[in-house]
Amino acid sequence: MSQQSPLFEPALPKANSDLETVLAAWHTATVRLEQTHKTLQAEVRRLTDELEVKNRELARKNRLADLGQMASHVAHEVRNNLVPVSLYLSLLRRRLSEDPGSLDVLDKVAAGFTALDATVNDLLHFTSDREPRLHTFALRKLVEDVRASLAPQFSAQAIETTVDVSDSLLVTADQDMLRRAMLNLTLNALDAMPDGGTLVITATAISSCIELEVADTGEGLSDDTRSRAFEPFFTTKHGGTGLGLAIVYRIAEAHGGDVTAANCPEGGAAFTLRLPQPRANELEIAA
Repeated sequence: MSQQSPLFEPALPKANSDLETVLAAWHTATVRLEQTHKTLQAEVRRLTDELEVKNRELARKNRLADLGQMASHVAHEVRNNLVPVSLYLSLLRRRLSEDPGSLDVLDKVAAGFTALDATVNDLLHFTSDREPRLHTFALRKLVEDVRASLAPQFSAQAIETTVDVSDSLLVTADQDMLRRAMLNLTLNALDAMPDGGTLVITATAISSCIELEVADTGEGLSDDTRSRAFEPFFTTKHGGTGLGLAIVYRIAEAHGGDVTAANCPEGGAAFTLRLPQPRANELEIAA
């Protein structure tokens, strides 16, 4: 009987090696496909969530646009009728100058008229849709002007104020709009401290952004209040219009920035207005 040739014996280990290589490559490709599939699933979820957020924001803006048109029309109509009423109140005050009892009643009417006028002003500011007129100015001066205008209220409510804003810090923004935002944030802080406290105003330049923070030592914000703080007509104050912080939000948005609300670790609340800056802010103030 003839013996089998040994020439074919080495072929078996090589075949096994090739098979192992193919299986390893197949396993690697399968793992990569699974990883890619998971990555794609995560990306789809992220994009879906982002789309939902964008859709909600678009719906909100559409509602605000409709609301703004209606509010603007109502505010202008009310203001047109308030002008003659103001004149009649002045004439009536002259006629009743020697009647203290009637003057007391007239003072109450005038107070209601003033509150109504403030509401109309809030509506007009809220519905204002003009583009910011940008120029560069010293932020500290604007802050000090607002603080000086409210000095009597600070004194009446026993509120101490601290301003931490560099004299050399410049901001590029619409000065009138920023003053309005600063005033509303400060008035909001005053409302949070009816029995006294401390108001702290700080501003810093971070990268290409200016951050202006107004903090109080009041009771702070509930979760619901914090989430709805900038919602138009939402208010926790008796007799408030709910437009003060909504106006701040509109001003921030008009500048391409944002405003946020948070509770301070030591108590109270802080509102931070962020405004992007087109150029460096540590510049010499133009004469």
